[in-house]
Amino acid sequence: MASLKTILVLIPLLPLLAAVVAGLLRKQVGRAGAHWVTILGVAASFFLSAWVLYLQVYGNLGIQNVSVYTWMVADGITFEVGFLIDHLSALMMTVVTFVSFMVHIYTIGYMAEDPGYQRFFSYIALFTFSMLMLVMSNNFLQLFFGWEAVGLVSYLLIGFWFKRESAIFAGLKAFLVNRVGDFGFLLGIAAVVYLFGSLDYSEVFAQAPDLSGKTVSLIPGFDWQWITVICICLFIGAMGKSAQAPLHVWLPDSMEGPTPISALIHAATMVTAGIFMVARMSPLFELSDAALSFVMLIGAVTAFSMGLVGIVQNDIKRVIAYSTLSQLGYMTVALGVSAYSAAIFHLMTHAFFKALLFLGAGSVIIALHHQQDMRFMGGLRKQMPVTWLTAWVGTLALIGFPFLSGFYSKDIIIEAVHASSRFGSGVAYWAVLLGVFVTAFYSFRLLYLTFHGKPRYTVDVGAGHHPPDGILQHEPKESPLVVTVPLVLLAIPSIVIGYLTVGPVLFGGWLSDSITVLPQNDTLAVVGEHFHGAAAMAMHAVQTAPFWLMLAGFVLATFIYMIRPSMADTLQQKMPRLHRVLENKFYVDELYQKLFVSNTISLGTGLWKKADAGLIDGWLVNGSARLMDNLAARVRVWQSGYLFHYAFAMIVGLIGILAIWVMLK
Repeated sequence: MASLKTILVLIPLLPLLAAVVAGLLRKQVGRAGAHWVTILGVAASFFLSAWVLYLQVYGNLGIQNVSVYTWMVADGITFEVGFLIDHLSALMMTVVTFVSFMVHIYTIGYMAEDPGYQRFFSYIALFTFSMLMLVMSNNFLQLFFGWEAVGLVSYLLIGFWFKRESAIFAGLKAFLVNRVGDFGFLLGIAAVVYLFGSLDYSEVFAQAPDLSGKTVSLIPGFDWQWITVICICLFIGAMGKSAQAPLHVWLPDSMEGPTPISALIHAATMVTAGIFMVARMSPLFELSDAALSFVMLIGAVTAFSMGLVGIVQNDIKRVIAYSTLSQLGYMTVALGVSAYSAAIFHLMTHAFFKALLFLGAGSVIIALHHQQDMRFMGGLRKQMPVTWLTAWVGTLALIGFPFLSGFYSKDIIIEAVHASSRFGSGVAYWAVLLGVFVTAFYSFRLLYLTFHGKPRYTVDVGAGHHPPDGILQHEPKESPLVVTVPLVLLAIPSIVIGYLTVGPVLFGGWLSDSITVLPQNDTLAVVGEHFHGAAAMAMHAVQTAPFWLMLAGFVLATFIYMIRPSMADTLQQKMPRLHRVLENKFYVDELYQKLFVSNTISLGTGLWKKADAGLIDGWLVNGSARLMDNLAARVRVWQSGYLFHYAFAMIVGLIGILAIWVMLK
């Protein structure tokens, strides 16, 4: 146990130490030292995580609840640092560290000319540490620490280019929106402490069934189940962190950060934290059908609506960002129908192909001198063959092409929703089913506009350092090996990981040690009755609705963007209102601006002018000064300077005091 404990401590500690060295000892280690120390730290963390996963799968390690350090006991509640290692946490640790490892290598090429090179490496290593503390925690306090830490570092990374006003705004937006969700999350944890008197997962989960039937009157006349209140509060935290509608608005704006962090945030860290948390809390959520219906419907709205917005985006990174929102919606729907294993499985497969797509987009951005608008791309297939091939792999995995990883995870979710009878499951089913068509359409739109067709840029050697859109200083070329190698390494699991793991993870009870599902809610068991192996599932795909919807999306995108390119503008002109609504992202940002931001600014301005400047400064501070000035002006006339006047005043005063004394006596 001692050696295992040491390994578990080292897994998050190595990225933390690497972040400290790269950030605080920049002059001593230099640029090369910064990337070497962080890459080696994260690489070591990955190999140790993979070893723990191996022990879990093949070494019969079992569940390990390890207490590392107890720093306080108050009123019987223990505040400690500890690790809960089971199949769920071991899987998450490995995925997080592997994707982070690839991103670290990629960053050498992408950030080569950036003056904040060392600072960036420090931040992403710190980001990895924060996520590891979150997924490895065995108690709510450490979970909250990791939860807030990833939020803080994401603020630093999104606003990394702090001289850009848009980056400052995006970072602040991400920070504030997440604070809204985190407030709900904190209320949920407070309710857990109040009702269970413990922060430890195992103690809380053991007592959870006893809470069934206990109610609280939050609104007079309406009784709520305590377990429903706790679960909804916890999920509000997940809505912020995993960017579920209506707390999704920060995620597309996070594209203002450098591309490597876009890949890290969207693929393996931060946005997956909410999905992981709900899966970890399955013993609580299973006790509340109302909370699960709420989770499912929120996910359904996000999955479908955000996919629609992705169709009209022209920024290559924003298209992938809206794709992330949509796929997170799929995971959330899976959680809502009690298919927690399917949600985690899609989280894993999505981490690989989404990181691949983001890093591929970054490779294109490098080649085009940081041009991100797809309207000025095209024809890059010949100049960038590796990026093109890996982009095809990522796209096919994303749309759910048979045999690729995304196919297994997405189709299982759709089948699980279909098998559910929970309130709202019908709406959710149509949302995720139609989402397949939408995903295929915007994915191939991105692929065609970027790599196929005629180039929509011109090369002008004398264009200067900052040429206008559509003009490059030299021909685009393939990115260096430090960029393309991570693409290839991410493409491999994007192809094979689903085929290899779908059986044991979803139908082999692999996550049964960490996830609780009541028999009446076990939708995966219903789906498993028709599962006869990964190959048979892929072969059967041609008989299913998702396959034909995916094919329809592919055909339509091919027709519009390859055969009849002018048709896109024609459709836009014929449906201006729909295009305007999608382009403005359903006006959610504008709604928030009007309801909250402008009113908050007005309130702040009013408090400043009326309360601060008017009441406090005008009346209390300046008013008291004026009062004393007026009083002094009146008293001053009594100061004549004649001694007999003062003597007379003293005699009158003495007589007055004697008179009062006699009357009181």
